[in-house]
Amino acid sequence: MTKPLIECIPNFSEARRPEVIGAIIEAIQSVEGVRVLDQHSDLDHNRTVITMVGSPSSIEEAAFQSIKTAAERIDLEQHQGAHPRIGAADVVPFVPISGVSMSDCVELAKRLGKRVGDELSIPVYLYEEAATTPDRQNLENIRKGQYEGLKAEIGTLAERKPDYGPARLGSAGATVIGARAPLIAFNIYLTTSDTEIAQKIAKAVRHSSGGLRYVKGMGVLVEGLAQVSMNLTNFHKTPIFRVVEMVRREAQRYGTQIHHSELVGLIPQSALIDTAVWYTQLDQFDPEQILESRLYSSQEDLTPAPNNPYAFIEDLASGNPTPGGGSAAAFSAAEAAGLVAMVGRVTIGKKSYAAVEAQMREMIEKADDLRANLTSAVEEDAAAFNNLMQALRLPKANDEEKMRRENAMEEATLQAAMVPHRVAGWALEVLRLSREAVELGNLNAISDGASASYLAAAAIKSAGMNVKINRSALKNPSAADGLMADLAAYAQEMNEIEQHIARLLQQRAQF
Repeated sequence: MTKPLIECIPNFSEARRPEVIGAIIEAIQSVEGVRVLDQHSDLDHNRTVITMVGSPSSIEEAAFQSIKTAAERIDLEQHQGAHPRIGAADVVPFVPISGVSMSDCVELAKRLGKRVGDELSIPVYLYEEAATTPDRQNLENIRKGQYEGLKAEIGTLAERKPDYGPARLGSAGATVIGARAPLIAFNIYLTTSDTEIAQKIAKAVRHSSGGLRYVKGMGVLVEGLAQVSMNLTNFHKTPIFRVVEMVRREAQRYGTQIHHSELVGLIPQSALIDTAVWYTQLDQFDPEQILESRLYSSQEDLTPAPNNPYAFIEDLASGNPTPGGGSAAAFSAAEAAGLVAMVGRVTIGKKSYAAVEAQMREMIEKADDLRANLTSAVEEDAAAFNNLMQALRLPKANDEEKMRRENAMEEATLQAAMVPHRVAGWALEVLRLSREAVELGNLNAISDGASASYLAAAAIKSAGMNVKINRSALKNPSAADGLMADLAAYAQEMNEIEQHIARLLQQRAQF
């Protein structure tokens, strides 16, 4: 199986004292198994962003040591900078990279938050996927009023009460910890020093004030130039080039232009490829046309890979209880989503299918998102079973321990039912897309669309069986009644879609 790997991108409220940043990096590197990939310090923002990766346990310890070191060396009472902040270690997000799910990162964030609150007496707020309330999903809501505003309200307003730690601020301020998908921190400098223009452009481009979805932004002065500072939280759905062109257009309204742009931290390669393809209008582009991609691919063909593509199948065949049927259901549905995307990609760019190109592009985007969710669910299902086994091994020497064990088993069993329930729902979405692929996609790939539908239907049935077996083990089966009702609805729609696809195959390909 894939080696578990998590990315952590802590933001520290310091950039002007290299010795402080050096101490933080030294604390991180003292933890075995963690690698620092990047450091970005901005003197005007007075903020440093560090990117590190490691195993779940290593990255958790490294994050704690970095927060501890920052708290010892950064005094928010003395801090000044252009970037909003509430803490020395201001925000600490975890991002799943491989072999871990988003829920794993959420649990890690909660463990770290509790430890920081208990051992360091720093107030901790959970955000994004780890948020305990909807209003705390957005970092801006938590950081409202910055350090000074939070200090005045944390002990008096219920909505400012931290998730962990004391309801009071010391010199280290508060820390926001969470789990999220990858984002791109992207800044655009203008050919003006007028920050009011940058603020107007940021307002036009950010989603919260009516701009582009998945864009957060603000206007600041950096190195004598007005800067539109942004976070792109989903570069697949709102790509870089769309953001750049909107900023360019808005800048022209105020008689200014783009001077240059910069990245804060790292960027996924696919984001740059998408941007290059758009600007060069390479509508027929295939990622395999990249020299390095083809070169590395050919090398992999010649060199045995440590994680071969059949490892999951070999793991299924082993005598271990995980991965099991739930993981196999997620794997099958992910394969189906991949086939749907493939049908879409061999359809776009063809003159005879120009009328459905927009629908195909939307289908590809949805299929890729579902494939990512389902791929994560392969590991998530196995993790849910392992959690159940851990609960089973809890001590039961007295009544209190027995009660604790029984409650833990009930909670773990329900979670083990909820994971395949989500898989079944995602598989149904893939099945809907496969119907679209069969109906509108390239006729030469109609069998691939049909194959996707068979795999998706099998995943729905298999995932449903795993929901049922876990429900039967619950002391209170009614807790899963909602899941069972959903499965019944999924089965009915699945049958209708399968019948419709059979008619489409007869009409379009005489199958």
